[in-house]
Order: sequence, then C-alpha cells, then structure tokens
Amino acid sequence: MTSFMERKRAELAARGVDPARLPPGQYATDRFPVLHLGAVPDVDLATWRLTIGGDAISQPITYTWDDLIALPPAEVTVDIHCVTKWSKFDMAWQGVALADVLAPAGPLDDAATLLAWDGDGYSANLPYAELLANVALVAWAVDGEPLEPDHGAPLRLVVPHLYFWKSVKWLRRLELWRDPDVLGFWEHNGYHEHGDPFREQRYWGDDA
Repeated sequence: MTSFMERKRAELAARGVDPARLPPGQYATDRFPVLHLGAVPDVDLATWRLTIGGDAISQPITYTWDDLIALPPAEVTVDIHCVTKWSKFDMAWQGVALADVLAPAGPLDDAATLLAWDGDGYSANLPYAELLANVALVAWAVDGEPLEPDHGAPLRLVVPHLYFWKSVKWLRRLELWRDPDVLGFWEHNGYHEHGDPFREQRYWGDDA
C-alpha cells in the first residue's frame, strides 16, 4: 500500500517539482499553517524595540522600528519545513539580513550560539557560524504582504535550513554567546538542539 508521504512525493514529481527538495518525513502544502505557543501579542511599533546582547558582542544595541527598517533591505525565496511535518516551497521573505542586524553590536570571533527570544519568554538556539554560512534574516513580510500577527508580526527570524521552530516569531531580542551548548525553550523540552530537517533531527536522540 502506498503511504501518504509516498503519494505526496509522487504528486510533486508529477507537477515537475524535484522531490529531493522535500526532507524525509515531510509533505508539501500550499497552506501556511499557524502554530505557536501562548497568545498572539498586541504590538505598538512606537514602543517596540529589538535588543542585541550576550557575552560575545562588543557592545549592546537597541533598535527602534524605524532604525531597523532603515537597514539595507533583503529578500530571499526559500522552502520552509516545520517539525510537525509540513513543508511549503518558494516562500518569498522580505526584511533585513541577520548579519546586518548583528553587525553594529560587533560580534566577537568566538561567538558560538545565537539565542533568539520573543517578548514572552520563548527562545530558540542556533549555531552562529552556520547562520553566517546560510540564508538567515529578520523578516517583516512574506510573499509581498506584511506578516500576519499569527505568523509573527511585526518581526520574525527566518532560518530556512533548520526546522521552522528555530525561526522565532515576534522577535524582540538576539543574544550571542560564547557557550556552544546554550539551549532554547523547546530544546530544553525535548526538541533537538540542532534541528536539521534533512537529517530528521526533530527530538532528543534523533541523530540520523
């Protein structure tokens, strides 16, 4: 009997889409499902701030919304993969490159971990060197439209080479740490420290 995942891969091939773009255990969807922990925040851009901290920067930085949108704009079109097994192809994100946001804080050579926080205590850890080598940005729009509140407005992290829980919604703080073993909220609670979708690193012990 053909499995659901096998049928979905066959459908991609029939549409002329390379099934190799789909990580193992995933299915492609045209929807953009909403998944998050806690309530959607009510944000006032006049008082909104994004702060940069941690022990692996030269100086702390605080951005207002106007400061942030004055940085050089960036746009990327990428596939995203949620740990709950859906993937969405060719999403066009607009915002600012993460490296440009961090640069004024003076990241130190021994920075190992980026810890990204929303304003309500949720965080995710990411390997800093890997972020520099891959696509990573802070985004305020997707497919030409401002982010919806459910999807992280006004600002979210977008790190498409890792499972999408790493792309923190409602972004309010970024911290660079020398410690390579700093963990975020879900990583403390059973999710994989790294989260590579092509290695199916969903949960503790998933090291295929």
